[in-house]
Amino acid sequence: MVDLARKVVGVGSVGTRCFVILMLGRDDDDPLLLQAKEAGESVLAPYVGASVYDNQGRRVVAGQRLMQAASDTFLGWQRVTGIDGRERDFYVRQLRDWKGIAQPETMGPGTLTRFGQPCGASLARAHARSGDPVAIAAYLGRGDAFDRALAQFAHAYADQNERDHRALADAVAAGRVTAGTEPAA
Repeated sequence: MVDLARKVVGVGSVGTRCFVILMLGRDDDDPLLLQAKEAGESVLAPYVGASVYDNQGRRVVAGQRLMQAASDTFLGWQRVTGIDGRERDFYVRQLRDWKGIAQPETMGPGTLTRFGQPCGASLARAHARSGDPVAIAAYLGRGDAFDRALAQFAHAYADQNERDHRALADAVAAGRVTAGTEPAA
């Protein structure tokens, strides 16, 4: 380990500790950045009981390994005593920002469909991995009722979005709301 810095984390993690750790391998040209992020008790714990894991970092790691097709080689957990004397659980992963930002508003219908299909498939796969596939299949049954219900919901949701957009556009046109657009990058 060469250096450590505290990192400000996103909205969902405000108030938790997060550190970036610089490690070196063979020499200065062999860096590895790790992120150690504090893992508190699940927000579901008051309703469903304490986790089976004795370390909240381990609970997060188990969940990530369950949901992800391929996990980070460096994914792990650790309990650390802070300078305030309190023990805290962390999960550790390689720090890589591979996030891309899709801009659906710039996509035509064909591109949006091609973009949406792998997103839906990834989400479905992650959810299928997180539960008992036999129980889910038994719950859904053999027919297409669930498929039809999902399609009906999607159409209703799209119709609501169109109504909401129309109401916004009308409010802008009537001067009740001020709105502008940003030029495309």
